[in-house]
Amino acid sequence: MWIGTLFALAAGLMWGLVFVGPLLLPEYPAALQSFGRYLAFGLIALPLAWLDRARLAQLGRADWLEALKLALVGNIIYYLFLASAIQRAGGPLPTMIIGTLPVVIALVSNRRDAARDGRLPWARLLPPLALIAAGIALVNQVELAQLRQDPAADLGRYALGALLAVGAVVCWTWYPLRNADWLRAHPDRSPRTWATAQGLATLPVALLGFLLTWAVLALTGAGPAPGDGPGAGAAAFPLPFGPRPAFFITLMTAIGLLASWLGTLCWNEASQRLPTTLVGQLIVFETLAALTYAFVLRGVLPEPATLAGVALLVVGVLSALHARPEPLVADAHPD
Repeated sequence: MWIGTLFALAAGLMWGLVFVGPLLLPEYPAALQSFGRYLAFGLIALPLAWLDRARLAQLGRADWLEALKLALVGNIIYYLFLASAIQRAGGPLPTMIIGTLPVVIALVSNRRDAARDGRLPWARLLPPLALIAAGIALVNQVELAQLRQDPAADLGRYALGALLAVGAVVCWTWYPLRNADWLRAHPDRSPRTWATAQGLATLPVALLGFLLTWAVLALTGAGPAPGDGPGAGAAAFPLPFGPRPAFFITLMTAIGLLASWLGTLCWNEASQRLPTTLVGQLIVFETLAALTYAFVLRGVLPEPATLAGVALLVVGVLSALHARPEPLVADAHPD
C-alpha cells in the first residue's frame, strides 16, 4: 500500500511539471506544445525500447492497439486540452478543475471495477471524498475571487479555458481506468515495459501531428490568437521551433523524460499495487505539485484559504488510504 502510494506521489510531482510548460511558453500554440512534448517522449522511448526489446517482443497486436489508444487519449488529446486551458485561464483554475479527478475517478471506478477490486462502502468512501471536494472548492474559490478583482479579466476566455479543462478531465478519467485494466490483467508484465510501449505508440502520432502543426503555422504565419495567454500575439511564428528554439526543445525534452516516461512508469507501478478506486484519488498529488509550481512562478505565497484547501486535500487522501475494499461476494466455505 505505502510503496504504491510513494510511486503515485513521485508520479504526481513529475506530472505537475506539465502545468508549467504552457505558462513558460505562452507564445507557443498549444498543439505545438502537445505534439512537441510527446514527440520528445517517443524519441526518448527509442533507446529504452532497444534495452527492453525482449519484453516488448512479448506484446501482441491487441497490446499495441491498447497502447496506441492510451497514448492518443491519455497523452496527446489530454495535453492539448490542458495546454489550451492554461493559456486561456492561467494556471490555478485548470489545475483545480483537473483536481476533481480523484473524486471523478473514485466515483466511476467504485462502480465499474467493484467485481475486480472489491467495493469501498460509500459510508467509508464519502467522507474522504467530501474532504477532497471541499479542499478543491476552497482553493478554487480563492482563484475566482482574485479573478473578479481583475478589471482586465476576460471572463469569456476564462470560461473557455474551464471548458477545455473539463475535456482534459474526461480524457484522464478514461485513461487511468483503461491503463489499470491492462496492468491488472497482466501482472507478469513490467510497468517499465508498458510505459515504454506507450512512448513508442505515441511517436508516429506525435510526429504526424507536429508536421501538420508546422504546415498550418507555415500557411497562417501566426501563433496563438490575441488574448490566448500572457504575451501571446498574432505575429509571424518563426519555424521550425518558434521564437525560443533552444528553450522550447530543452523544456519539451525535460517534460517528455520526467513527466511522460518516468511519470508514467511510477504511475504504472502504483496501479499494479493499489485498487483503482484508491489510486485514482492519489492523482491529487499532481494537483498539489502543480499548485506549488504555479505559485513559485508567480513569486507569491498562497492565501491562507488556499493552504487550508490543500490541507483538506491531503487529509482526504490519507483518510482514504485507510479504507479497504470489500469483496462483493463472500468466499465460499472450503467444505
